[in-house]
Amino acid sequence: MESITPSNLFRERSDSRAVGSGRGEWKYRAFSYLVLTVCALTMGVPFIWMLSTSFKPEKEILRRNFFPNQATVDNYSEVVTETDLPLWYKNSFIVAVFSTISVAFFDSLAGYVFAKYQFPGKRPIFIIFLTSLMVPTEMLIIPWFIMSSNPPIGGTWVDTYWGIAFPGVITASGIFLMRQFMQGVPDELLDAGRIDGVSEFGLYWRVAVPLSLPAIGALCIFNFLGNWNAFIWPLIATSKSEMFTLPVGIQLFSSEAQTPWNLIMTGASLSVVPLLIVVIIFQRYIIEGIALTGLKG
Repeated sequence: MESITPSNLFRERSDSRAVGSGRGEWKYRAFSYLVLTVCALTMGVPFIWMLSTSFKPEKEILRRNFFPNQATVDNYSEVVTETDLPLWYKNSFIVAVFSTISVAFFDSLAGYVFAKYQFPGKRPIFIIFLTSLMVPTEMLIIPWFIMSSNPPIGGTWVDTYWGIAFPGVITASGIFLMRQFMQGVPDELLDAGRIDGVSEFGLYWRVAVPLSLPAIGALCIFNFLGNWNAFIWPLIATSKSEMFTLPVGIQLFSSEAQTPWNLIMTGASLSVVPLLIVVIIFQRYIIEGIALTGLKG
């Protein structure tokens, strides 16, 4: 019979704690998976319903069946060939890509300046940028439209790609994100570059940007998604069908007489494809960029 010693008692207590912690970890993991499953279903079911409706013939739209009884691709054929959807696709792509490239350069450059340079008025200017985040977009639409109708250069920006894109060529949220990340760029690397004769812009382009690619990637993805889904400003900044972006064009399917839900859901399903491709390919940058930005500064 094994004798009772302090070491045996300590071992038994350790084993009981390990068993207890294992059970607690299992319960926590099961609860986490349950919550995540509920959230995934809550967000996924409407998307699946939209995709399912896009394959339904018009006579099945108002029925209660979740999936189509007679699936058809006629909706996709009609939307692609008989509407301006390809043109709206092109407009949305041009605006989203242009805004994303602009934000990637100007926001990262401004964030680098705020993080690594000292100049008069630096703090008040940065606070003004942050304060602008509290202004709702709806309050800025009227000034934007006045500027578009009577621009300082050119006749008018209405019904032009620049008129749709100019409010998003630089963003305060992007500057804040990049400034937080750029604060983690080692000053020693910048000083070593100055000793080697690198220009100030070269330090930004050749040192800061390569080290900040995760944050820049996350910024580009969020900006692309936001511009692709934008509705209110493109609706106001355009009056011609050939200049509509995808969200604005899809709402044209609805009329006073009827609402062709099969065509609307088909257009919405097609509009999601680029977003899914971007998120699937670049999701690593989203997670890494946000995580590292939270640790910097």
